[in-house]
This record gives sequence, structure tokens and C-alpha cells, in this order.
Amino acid sequence: MGKDSEYYKNKSRSAKIKLQELMQDLPQAARDFIYDKQISSQPSTLVAYCYDLLMFFRFLKDRNPYFSNMEISKINIDNLANLSSEDIVEYQRYLEFNVVGEQHENGKKAIARKMSPLRGMFRYQYEHGYIDHDPMILVKLPRIKKDKNIVRMDNYEVRAVLGAIEHGNSQMSDRQLKYCTKTRERDLAILTLMLNTGIRVSECAGLDVGDVDLIVNSLTIVRKGGAQDIVYFGDEVNNALKTYIDGERTTIIPEKGSENALFLSLQKKRISIDAIENLVKKYAKMVVPNKKITPHKLRSTYGTALYRETGDIRLVADVLGHENVNTTVNYYAAIDDEHKRLAAGAVDFKKDNKT
Repeated sequence: MGKDSEYYKNKSRSAKIKLQELMQDLPQAARDFIYDKQISSQPSTLVAYCYDLLMFFRFLKDRNPYFSNMEISKINIDNLANLSSEDIVEYQRYLEFNVVGEQHENGKKAIARKMSPLRGMFRYQYEHGYIDHDPMILVKLPRIKKDKNIVRMDNYEVRAVLGAIEHGNSQMSDRQLKYCTKTRERDLAILTLMLNTGIRVSECAGLDVGDVDLIVNSLTIVRKGGAQDIVYFGDEVNNALKTYIDGERTTIIPEKGSENALFLSLQKKRISIDAIENLVKKYAKMVVPNKKITPHKLRSTYGTALYRETGDIRLVADVLGHENVNTTVNYYAAIDDEHKRLAAGAVDFKKDNKT
């Protein structure tokens, strides 16, 4: 149950195994940095760091003559000490756009994320005195402009999406309608749950049947950082979950390893994150074609609606599981724009004053 469930134990174990595999391919200087981050970071985060660092070292081997004949794992701290800020800037340009070999194109946000572990590695080496200069110091990282245009659905759109699941939609072919009928109760439970609690797609996929308490209307979930939390819900979610658990869920004999999973796929296995993302996009595209709705946008929809109703940003942060309230303040600042727009037609100096 919760973080003690077999699902999360296996997930953590798989991440640790993958981390060990990737670290064998990294130079010692990068491994030392990863070891230093293990105390404060989740294995899945460190796996992402390893992939980003490996990409940098492959770039050096492919594009920098000094490193061309070196095995990546054998690159030492003296080799790295020869790098300049120009080398890092060249890599940053490579991340932005490349059509030779490994083709890719990244936006500012992706570049900043991929540069983050690289910056951390050089800072670690410099602060510990292993290199006498940090080549990242003079490198200007992309400035990420905060977007106040948060994509979310209004009440009408939410009802339309749930209605498409429950009653079908004119855009559905007979085949699609037949397919959706098989998973109607499951899909309705998933969308109703996410829209009314704001839980993340990973938190939803990881739910076990035992994590649901329909008596007190609560869920035990595992947050992104690995902490366990309790989320409460209302009668609408209760009804949707109860209908699914007592209905479709009882007709499925789960595959081995998925016996405790709350939401199951047609393959009788725990539903994947990708599958939830696809079903959200599928239903949303039918009724909200002009908005790119993803599971995270369901979270935005709930968070902004909760803020609009309560005006309590700390409550929103707590319910959504944001460790830092500033994350919530920045993300839902768009609501303040709605308040400002009310002032647009509020004053009319041509009107006579009423006394």
C-alpha cells in the first residue's frame, strides 16, 4: 500500500539497477558528482542526469579532436580541466539543433534542463578543488520566460469531456465506440479522479485498490519525490470509483504482478502512464480540439479552479503536493490576470454619478 506496495518497490529497484548500469559508462568525475547527489535525489532523477551527461561526453568524443580517441569512461579530471567556456557554448548550440548523426532539435526549456547536470558536475569539481576553473561560469544559459497563459479547461469543457466518455461522441466511429464501451467505467473513473483531485498521472497509474478508502473518501498516493500523502475527494469521485471497482474491475482477472493495481489495461496489466496520457488526449481532442489537453492540463484545470474558489494559494500548493509554494504562485498567477480584466470596463467617466 502506498510507497510500500510492490509496484513502487519494483519501480525503485529498476531505477537503481539502471543507474548502476549507466554510471559504468561515465567518467569518474561524473560518477563522483552523481554519488554526491544520491543523498538528496531520487534514483529516477539521477538516471536522467546520467543520460544528459552521457550525451555531453558523446558530443566531446564525436566533435572534439582532443577526446576523439578516448573511451568515455576513461576521460579523467585533467582532460576535463582543458575545457573552456567556448567548448560548452559549442555543446549548447549542438543541443539546440543538430542534423548530423544523432538528429535533434530542442527548445530553451529542454536545453536548460540538459545543461543543469553538466553545470552541477563542473561546480562540484571546482568547489572540491579538482579543477582550477569552472568552464560553465561564463556560459549564458537560456532564459526561460514564464508563461502566464496556462492551458486549462472551463466547466463546460470539463463536462463535455466526461460526457464523451459516458455517452459517446458523434466523432466516434462504430469501432471506437465499441472499444470505449469496454473501458467506459475505468476511463470515467480516471478522468473524474484526476479532474477533481489534481493528482499527477504517475500518481494515478501507481494506485492500488487498497489505496482507495470509499468510506472516508481518501486516497493514499506516492508523490513525485517519493513521499506518501493522503488526498481527499468528494462524492462525484466516490461514485465513479465505486462504479468501476464494483463493475468493470471485477470482470478482469489481472496478470501476475498486477493483482493489486486499481486501474488495469485491456491486457489485464497495470495501466501505464503512456496509456493514461493517450486516453486523456483522445477524449479531449473530440470536444476541445483547439486546446492541447494532457494529464498535466487536468492538474492545471483543478488547481486554477480550486484557487478561484478559495483564493488560498497555500491550500492549492498543499493539495497539489508542491514542496515550494512559489511554484504554485508562479504557475497560477494567470488567475490574477482574470481579476485585472474585470477592471477594463468597470470605470466609465461619461456616466453620471449616482448619489
